[in-house]
Amino acid sequence: MNRGRRPGQVSSRDAVLRAAREQFGRKGYDAATVRAIAAEAGVDPSMINHHFGTKEQLFMAALESPVDPKDHISAVLSGPREDVGERLVTRFLTVWDSPAGSAGVAVLRTAMQHEWSAALVREFILNRAINPLLAGLGMPAEEASWRGNLVASQLSGLILTRYLIKLEPIASAPHAVVVQALGPTIQRYLTGAVAGERQVWMGKAGD
Repeated sequence: MNRGRRPGQVSSRDAVLRAAREQFGRKGYDAATVRAIAAEAGVDPSMINHHFGTKEQLFMAALESPVDPKDHISAVLSGPREDVGERLVTRFLTVWDSPAGSAGVAVLRTAMQHEWSAALVREFILNRAINPLLAGLGMPAEEASWRGNLVASQLSGLILTRYLIKLEPIASAPHAVVVQALGPTIQRYLTGAVAGERQVWMGKAGD
């Protein structure tokens, strides 16, 4: 006889994912703990290790991301510092024009409909992509936040125009053309002079 879960009964794995989305969305990746997630899910912390492994793996599962940006950061950082902007856009396009990119579009569509998923995407962009990249460039923390936000605004705009609303001609432009157009702007955001940057972080320091 089949003694599986009754209809409507939530599995421990599903309960952990729900609790993880709540904790990560409300507290952020760093502040959310495995113990707190387990307590909210009503399970032993060992169950998280059983189902997901590490906290990082749980975060990726909660977001349902098809790709981990950390796997690509070393390649972006490998090479001359003055070309990192072009390498970032090149790698970005390669991933987003792959099957993983199609799944990423679905994740972003969900993020625009629910606050919890938008919070997860924010954490994902900062902790898995932008912060590791700027840390690899040796950028001071007080600069990294502003520069990272500018980079994210440019790349999210590219996602919107190329993959979500498919605005031509950028939607079908060859990689080389997009890299040539956007690479220098990304490079300036990462390592060059950026208007307003000092006012932003000095303003925060004075709050």
